[in-house]
Order: sequence, then structure tokens, then C-alpha cells
Amino acid sequence: MPKMKTNRGAAKRFRVTGTGKIVYARSNANHILTKKTTKRKRTLRKSGMIDKSNRVMVKKLIPYA
Repeated sequence: MPKMKTNRGAAKRFRVTGTGKIVYARSNANHILTKKTTKRKRTLRKSGMIDKSNRVMVKKLIPYA
């Protein structure tokens, strides 16, 4: 059976932790920051965890991560 191809877009956006959870960087933190509150901008710095229901789908996109 041939090797599976990694979805390169997903590989750039997600990484897998040691326990198998998938981490991503939050969006909306790059520009037009003046209208966003300080609290909102601070929260956007933190990474997010992919929900358990979507974990299987994302793992198919990055099979060797």
C-alpha cells in the first residue's frame, strides 16, 4: 500500500501533543487590533485545542504527525 499524503495546509496549522491532542493557533490576532479589547487580544495569544469530535478528521489530514 502506498504512503498516505499529508495535507500541507493542515500540517502548517496543527500540531499533535504527546498525549495525542491537537493544538492550533487562534485566528484574528494579526491586524485590525485597535477595535479588539485587551482581554480578547490576550486570549488570542493562547493556543486552542481541537474538540474531540473533530480530532479524528484532523488526524486523517496529518497521518504522520
